[in-house]
Amino acid sequence: MDSWPKCRLVDLSVPLMNSSYEPQETKIVYWDHELFGRQCCKSLGADPADLPDGIGTSSENLEVGSHAGTHLDAPYHYGPLSEGAPAKRIDEVPLDWCFGDGVVLDFHEKPAGYEISANDMREALEKIGYTLKPRDIVCVRTDADKHYRKPDFFECFPGVSREATLWLIDQGIKVTATDAWGWDVPYKQMKANYDAGRPDSLWPSHFVAREREYLHAEKLANLDQLPPFGFKIALFPIKIEKASGAWVRGVAFLPE
Repeated sequence: MDSWPKCRLVDLSVPLMNSSYEPQETKIVYWDHELFGRQCCKSLGADPADLPDGIGTSSENLEVGSHAGTHLDAPYHYGPLSEGAPAKRIDEVPLDWCFGDGVVLDFHEKPAGYEISANDMREALEKIGYTLKPRDIVCVRTDADKHYRKPDFFECFPGVSREATLWLIDQGIKVTATDAWGWDVPYKQMKANYDAGRPDSLWPSHFVAREREYLHAEKLANLDQLPPFGFKIALFPIKIEKASGAWVRGVAFLPE
């Protein structure tokens, strides 16, 4: 370990918590040391009074969607096929896709509902003097994480257009990420586009993955604490069998 470069770690995740802000409500039941200790002793036929200090270990039960909190979407989330082959489930996503050089593109001054274009991506890269290379992990900063668990969290951010998503894939990008609730524009803007006669406005950037394999992470945090590039990022998903997504503890490694 002494040979590893010294790094400062930045937590890029929001917490899973009891919340009705997700499409699937998150419920966490907390078993304290006394309750769980009694439960464990019951299964062993032991007397809880014999535990040290009369208490045991603690635990929690979770009822939570796989796309709650900071999570990574698997290609299967976007459709059953990707590039004509069975789409990868989250337990099939190669881990080397989920760790690499991070790049932050700053769009936090774009208005809510704005569709980030390929030209916006190019301009953001020109501004920071960086050229994308294959397998970079591109993070879109919107600062929506500052609104997490607030009523406007679902609609306070710009989204990434289909055109921009395809452009990123063309640069060799396999994994992208955002600190917003979703990769596409907010539902409010999506509905407005749909009502205006754009049937192709329903999750167009998600559905790109049916044609071109890629995946994205959503609901990251603290992208404003990162430099534009020059750091590593890890977005390793929990290994849930056959799932369309899983929670991640996103971490950025900044060299000191």
